[in-house]
Amino acid sequence: IMKRRNLINYATVVAASAVALPALSQTKHQQIKWKMTTSWPKSLDTLFGGAQRVCDRVGALSNGKFIITPYQAGEIVGGLEVLDSVQQGTVQCGHTSSYYYKGKNSALVFATSVPFGFTAQQQNAWLYYGGGLEAIQEVYADFNVINFPGGNTGGQMGGWFRQEINTLADLNGLKMRIPGLGGDVMSKLGVSVQVLPGGEVYLALERGAIDAAEWAGPYDDEKLGLYKAAKYYYYPGWWEPGPTTDILINLDAWNKLPKEYQEIFQAAAYETNLNMLAQYDLLNSKALPKLIEKGVQLKAFSPEIMAAAQKATFEIYEENASKNESFKKVYQQWKKFREQVFNWNKVNELSFTLFVEQNQ
Repeated sequence: IMKRRNLINYATVVAASAVALPALSQTKHQQIKWKMTTSWPKSLDTLFGGAQRVCDRVGALSNGKFIITPYQAGEIVGGLEVLDSVQQGTVQCGHTSSYYYKGKNSALVFATSVPFGFTAQQQNAWLYYGGGLEAIQEVYADFNVINFPGGNTGGQMGGWFRQEINTLADLNGLKMRIPGLGGDVMSKLGVSVQVLPGGEVYLALERGAIDAAEWAGPYDDEKLGLYKAAKYYYYPGWWEPGPTTDILINLDAWNKLPKEYQEIFQAAAYETNLNMLAQYDLLNSKALPKLIEKGVQLKAFSPEIMAAAQKATFEIYEENASKNESFKKVYQQWKKFREQVFNWNKVNELSFTLFVEQNQ
């Protein structure tokens, strides 16, 4: 098991990347070539684009000496098999969402997002400076993997439904594509949960194999064509208020990298994590009005559903903590940070947002 590591100083790494080119131009490292498998089809240009950006930046900052080639879901392995392929060394690294692998260890969900958890800004604060990344890396060490944040979609939507969902009774027996602990919550509320990779969601919804599906937000959902299969678009995505995508790296391959290449990789991941979030905020704000113009009906989850979901969420947290020591360890640390940052954001952000909304 990997020893506990101190988190890198990300500001230092990013600053160091600015001088990486001239520094590496005089090193004698041989060229290294890696493969990166992903959970995304290329059509999802912002998600797959995050993987591509990491690879491009690593290549540029190393003067072409460290080359990583990204592959879309299905080219090497399926979209939900990224962790296995990295762990086994089929590829050196992957770009994915860690909550896809909660069946291997439920604690991995915290690396992505959990119901009624952190916004993207809060998630970054927890991961980079609140001990979150160190805690998750300890879990991944059991799989001979090290992870780094590699993107964030920002707060997501609540998904597409073929029929209106107003009460808890409307959820009973509903077939829905939803991963992570959000799926566990929905299951507890009577939903029949399925986990499908992005490239399969539209057909399942269009053919009636599922009655509802969540993916990300307006921009990606429009690209997948989900509005053609279901017209009711719900919000908020309470199960993913700030989901992080992860870069997984085989630990043996990582340890063989020269120190300079490790720092370049981390700088590229950090840059991509912030860049993806900025992209999504712009793209989603443009895409939502377009969907509404196409006849999509925007709906808010009812207070009844929201309250029941929140109650079920914290029951599931306690259940998992009682059965899984690593989940309990991460959860207790996460919960303490949650209380701290929520109290701060009530003062500095929520008050401002409420005032602006009420006085436009």
